[in-house]
Amino acid sequence: MLACRYSKHQPWRAGHPDMAIPRPGNPVRGSTTGRPLMAALDLFGRRWSLRILWELRAGPLGFRPLQKRCDDMSSSVMRQRLTELLDAQVIHQLPDSRYELTPLGQEARHALNPLARWAGRWAATIDPQGADHTDDQSASRVPHPDTVDDGTPERDSAD
Repeated sequence: MLACRYSKHQPWRAGHPDMAIPRPGNPVRGSTTGRPLMAALDLFGRRWSLRILWELRAGPLGFRPLQKRCDDMSSSVMRQRLTELLDAQVIHQLPDSRYELTPLGQEARHALNPLARWAGRWAATIDPQGADHTDDQSASRVPHPDTVDDGTPERDSAD
């Protein structure tokens, strides 16, 4: 059996008591200084965080509808990610309990557009004969990962 030892110098490690929500200026995965970019990469690199951001792009959603759109992720993981995104001020909760992107969250979503375009070019480079999954015609819209460029569901897509 492997024993994990957590150093006080590695609070970003899972299970560490200080594994708090990534914040600029605090140690995070990949950075002991907590540079803002590294804190953002830690936050958005957590499983389902970007998916939640994506699903809230069109407007507010309650817990259950958001969970459904996120392929029925577990309630506990959903709560954890929502808590992290709320604390990071990327989303906020409305009085009716629905969640929506904050202005910072909208900005983050728009900031991902160049990465999505790059990913499309990368995919085309790796598999030039494959289906085109890019949407370079609109810089303000990122295609859903499970659709082809005309918006129809991709066959045999897997997350």
